[in-house]
Amino acid sequence: MSDDRDPSAAEAGTLTLGGDLEVRRMGFGAMRVTGEGIWGPPEDEAEAKRVLRRAVELGVDFIDTADAYGPDVSERLIAEALHPYPEGLVIATKGGLTRSGPDEWHPDGRPEHLREALEGSLRRLKLERIDLYQFHRPDPDVPLEESLGCLVELREQGKIRHIGVSNVDVGQLETAVRVADVVSVQNRYNLRDRDAGDVLEACEDRGLAFLPWFPLAAGPLAEGEGPVAEVARELDATPAQVALAWLLERSPVTLPIPGTSSVEHLEENVAAGGLELSREQLEALEGAPV
Repeated sequence: MSDDRDPSAAEAGTLTLGGDLEVRRMGFGAMRVTGEGIWGPPEDEAEAKRVLRRAVELGVDFIDTADAYGPDVSERLIAEALHPYPEGLVIATKGGLTRSGPDEWHPDGRPEHLREALEGSLRRLKLERIDLYQFHRPDPDVPLEESLGCLVELREQGKIRHIGVSNVDVGQLETAVRVADVVSVQNRYNLRDRDAGDVLEACEDRGLAFLPWFPLAAGPLAEGEGPVAEVARELDATPAQVALAWLLERSPVTLPIPGTSSVEHLEENVAAGGLELSREQLEALEGAPV
């Protein structure tokens, strides 16, 4: 994809969250602007902020983060880089996980924890209301109805605009939509890992946005040969761009949120929104192992 123009997130099209929040379908996941293991600050905070500012320059208007990223680091850097926020920028964050060290994650769905987590996110992000607040992961020790009921109360208090859920199965999603006006689901999903396909179909049926996390499988897609590499050569693109283009084509409700700590990779990811896959290429990607 050799082009002298800056890529634009607008090329990916748009979708609407909750009937009133239109965003472009190429978002940015702000998990990797933190340190190794998603723990602590990044080695170069100035570069992390440059990535965040460049995302907005390229037309990205949906940034996904969480209080657990760092913890607290990702939210803090977003505010330091972008506040006061440009009109139309949606910052989605999450609560419901605690951290004890690098790559260590622990569910905590207690209402008292979620209230505290939300207040912390509001403070760090310098916001009075979170446009999309997502329950990060169901807690096996706390009924899902209890966790989401707390978020409904916080929404009624004006601190949350829309509620989303993350890392749920179809049964949990059915429970969630009975308790709250859920507008989105964020699950792991990519060309190599399609286990959440039934959840994606449920989102299509209900008109919910589906945010695939780990959309690039963080490296393996670029290794070796196979249909992804072949399609990438045909389009003069990278395997990562093909993977993102496939997610956009996979369903009109997908909103990929690739993350990176590199401006170069950010620009490459955003440019994937302009890729057009032929029917033959889509069939090759759908039907063959990657």
